Amino acid sequence: MTDIPMHNWLVALAVTTAAGLATGFGSLLVFATKKPNARLLAFGLAFAGGAMVYVSLGEILNKSILSFSNAYGEQLGFTWGTLSFLAGVLLIMGIDHLVPNPHERLEVDDPYFRQHNRDYIKRVGLLTALAITAHNFPEGLATFFATLEEPAVGMPLAFAIAIHNIPEGIAIAVPVYFATNNKMYAFVACLLSGLAEPIGAIVGFTLLRPFLSEAVFGAVFGVIAGVMVFLALDELLPAAKRYSKGHETVYGLVAGMAALAISLVLFKW
Repeated sequence: MTDIPMHNWLVALAVTTAAGLATGFGSLLVFATKKPNARLLAFGLAFAGGAMVYVSLGEILNKSILSFSNAYGEQLGFTWGTLSFLAGVLLIMGIDHLVPNPHERLEVDDPYFRQHNRDYIKRVGLLTALAITAHNFPEGLATFFATLEEPAVGMPLAFAIAIHNIPEGIAIAVPVYFATNNKMYAFVACLLSGLAEPIGAIVGFTLLRPFLSEAVFGAVFGVIAGVMVFLALDELLPAAKRYSKGHETVYGLVAGMAALAISLVLFKW
């Protein structure tokens, strides 16, 4: 577990960076259209949520239990894997409480946008970027360690995170672009927020590298699974429901799970 080639570290970092920079694509969608397609946004959010739940409960949590089992035996492995999962849920709940994610206050028909209060909107854009950046750190850690351990799990997870980073890019770009009327400012703000994911991966790697073991990997994967499930259920699916006008949420949820399931089957061949 500790003798992972440097090439694997670099691949994991590259995948994490690519997922994070998908926020920049969200800003491009803002520039290409006057208003994001709400139904497509709802489908995409639900798709990412379904993919995250599936890969977290079907793969990442199992890896946590397996790693702990290798270190402490099957019974204790299941116990510690479950406790790590719950610890991840509590961790992201704490982050969410300290830095609430402002997605629900960023719809383009918000009355503040119609009042053309650019100073207020500029402040909202800054707070949005900071809040989303804080939420991106655990996502980067999740993608990095999942890809490092097994690309068959990490790549689909990175794809799911990249999809859900697109609406985050929209959430940042809309207020920044409206306040400054500068596409480059909005685009750079999105990219800087996305870079929090590889930074989170580097920080996590730096702190944990001297202690890497089966137990540490088990704890990391358990926490990651809890974080991802909470983000999907607390952030992605409710947001998808807000934007939907029909069955986009459930269709996206099922499609995301199906896509992850099929991709994992293909990766294992």
